[in-house]
Amino acid sequence: METSSAAAFAQAQQLIPGGVNSPARAFGAVGGGPRFIDRGAGARLYDIDGEEYIDYVCSWGPLIFGHAHPRVVAAVQDACARGTSFGAPTPVETDLAARIAAMVPAVEMVRMVNSGTEATMSAVRLARGHTGRDKIIKFEGCWHGHGDSFLIKAGSSALTLGAPDSPGIPQGVADSTLTVAYNDADAVRTTARDNSGQIAAIIVEPVAGNMGTVLPRAGFLQALRQIADEEDIVLIFDEVITGFRVGPGGAQAHYGIEPDLTCLGKIVGGGLPAAAYGGKREIMQNVSPLGVKVSQAGTLSGNPLAMAAGLAQLEMLGEPGVYESLEATSAALAEGMAENLRRLDLKYAINRVGGMMCMFFTEREVVDFASVGTVDLERFNCYFWAMLERGIYLAPSQYECMFPSVVHGDAEVEETLRSHYEALKAVH
Repeated sequence: METSSAAAFAQAQQLIPGGVNSPARAFGAVGGGPRFIDRGAGARLYDIDGEEYIDYVCSWGPLIFGHAHPRVVAAVQDACARGTSFGAPTPVETDLAARIAAMVPAVEMVRMVNSGTEATMSAVRLARGHTGRDKIIKFEGCWHGHGDSFLIKAGSSALTLGAPDSPGIPQGVADSTLTVAYNDADAVRTTARDNSGQIAAIIVEPVAGNMGTVLPRAGFLQALRQIADEEDIVLIFDEVITGFRVGPGGAQAHYGIEPDLTCLGKIVGGGLPAAAYGGKREIMQNVSPLGVKVSQAGTLSGNPLAMAAGLAQLEMLGEPGVYESLEATSAALAEGMAENLRRLDLKYAINRVGGMMCMFFTEREVVDFASVGTVDLERFNCYFWAMLERGIYLAPSQYECMFPSVVHGDAEVEETLRSHYEALKAVH
């Protein structure tokens, strides 16, 4: 019998390319069709067939307090009652900007946008305008959204779909994007010196979150900061995923490295479409309508609903015990998964930092794009379906993270670990 999700997917495919509005939502990498969601509550999702799942996608990271948290819902309802959009400034935009600047070490000024892609595109344009240079350095497997400059050996959906480049990117854009291996500081130094005086920015996910969870090696981020200083390059941290998830100040606070510009998203909108880029005042003052007037605008930027949701969530993140709770839950999951692997005599890699983690179906240490490429995708696909059948909702790709939330409690952790053991046993 056809499920309601299958019928909904068939209808969607007639009207929406691939039946989804973002490739990461498709189940193309694992086979089959996606589950269409009816609602979420706390740590759980409910699809239109009435099936219940413990959710580790959490809208790809932003729902750090789970689905439909009462304080976020109340903030949005209050804002909505006063108007959904004005195209004019509101006090809540400044309140959220102040909260971000207080929490993120390297941010002195911030501009609100609507998505992580907008944030990274704008930050790179700002770096180019500030330096008068054209080239950028990015890293294999890092995903910075679907801007033209970034779809060169990208991660996330581009990696999942096996498309390292995208048709539609002009050759000149590709020529100005220099791609090196993540965690290879020597390659960055060589590339910077070979193109001295031509590179506007180095953009990096300080913890790569779009080829699974790949942590920076000791000294890697420090080396990027040193190279950027030596060559007068703008260092951009894409903290769309890591910002507020690996700690209150993001990866830059966790590792003690301050970039020149920071891109934020996901959590900063409390589950609504919002993102931001910010950094040193001397650089941010080049953004229109100030300075050299680097262009960036958006009718819905600073939307009052998204600002209210983001402010409510960041206020909750500042309360005592929140990050300790997230760390405890995430550590319990990682340690329990490692114990299950030992019980089954399996040696798969598990990477974690803060509230983001990934189990890779490879016995190699996963430190870069090349080592990610050694995973057993067929085995992962079987594992994914085995977990879904047991009510555990994971990202439908080996190249994505698990995102626990503060509301994943002991019951959810225990059920997840029990299903994890059973699923691994079933596919081996």
